[in-house]
Amino acid sequence: MGTMHDMLEAKLSRFQELERLMVDQDVLQDSAKLVDVMREHGSIAKLATCYRKFKNLNDQIAEANEMISGSDPDMKELAEMELPDLKNDREKLWEELLDLTIGGEDANRSRVMLEIRAGTGGDEAALFARDLFDMYKHFCEKKGWKIEIMDMNATELGGFKEIVMEVEGEGVFRELQYESGGHRVQRVPETETKGRIQTSAATVAVMPEPEEVEIELKEEDYRLDRYCASGPGGQHVNKTQSAVRLTHIETGIVVQCQDEKSQHKNLAKALKVLKSRIYDHYREIENAKRSEDRKTKIGSGDRSQRIRTYNFPENRITDHRINFTLYKLDSVLAGNMEPVIEALLEYERQEQRLAFGTID
Repeated sequence: MGTMHDMLEAKLSRFQELERLMVDQDVLQDSAKLVDVMREHGSIAKLATCYRKFKNLNDQIAEANEMISGSDPDMKELAEMELPDLKNDREKLWEELLDLTIGGEDANRSRVMLEIRAGTGGDEAALFARDLFDMYKHFCEKKGWKIEIMDMNATELGGFKEIVMEVEGEGVFRELQYESGGHRVQRVPETETKGRIQTSAATVAVMPEPEEVEIELKEEDYRLDRYCASGPGGQHVNKTQSAVRLTHIETGIVVQCQDEKSQHKNLAKALKVLKSRIYDHYREIENAKRSEDRKTKIGSGDRSQRIRTYNFPENRITDHRINFTLYKLDSVLAGNMEPVIEALLEYERQEQRLAFGTID
């Protein structure tokens, strides 16, 4: 099992440490610390408890095998009767573990930053970015996930040059992680009088949101600039300097937020987005180092990679990474993304099985 085994052992060890911290008197008296501990505990509970059960079943199977090879005929008969059920239960847990580890270390993150940016195609690209936002919004609502807009840059025609939202809920990163990359649309724009199909693009980035303890930002780590917010098309809408721009000194990552009227709220949102981008930056560096160990078509999250085409005349959506095509584009854009997401997850499950092999 290699690296998967190491990762699971680390998660279980951390989970057991968090269980101890939850009854520690010092932690119980510090409400902020207790909230952080409980949040982290909740985020890895499903994976850690599943792995703990898996390990217990492995121990029981080893004991049964010892009894079978022992000299007591009654114990041998009992063990032979129990062994098939034990192995069957372990196989089910193994499948669940494979499923829970899709996405690696961040598989069970319950909060992500989802960014959509218009690419080539001018106003039409911005309108496509709006369509993608609506698609994700409807899908998140169906899943019961919580959405908060962190920042947006709207156009006069109702499109988005850029929009950033935080999504929170169980299974968020696991299901949205493969949306990162280039999305292409083929359709006749409303502004096109001759009925010609135009190709436009947008990029999507899905970044796991780190816990406070994982990315600590001090004021000296970034530069803060304040400026006046503007509306669609550069229209001036705010005479006070409520908008903020943060520049992370070490990486050069820039985040701006002008969605709120309060500078304090904009700063809080911008810091959240900045932490996610910094975490994602270092995560990509680590992934690049490990890419030779495990190559996958769909796990790179490379934003320059064209991952999907949305063809309106044919009502077709195609994911190029796994050669998946569905002639239900209207349904997918309405938020029914399950067929596409399930196809990607199933592809990754098969990759996991090949990478980690079968259990004894």
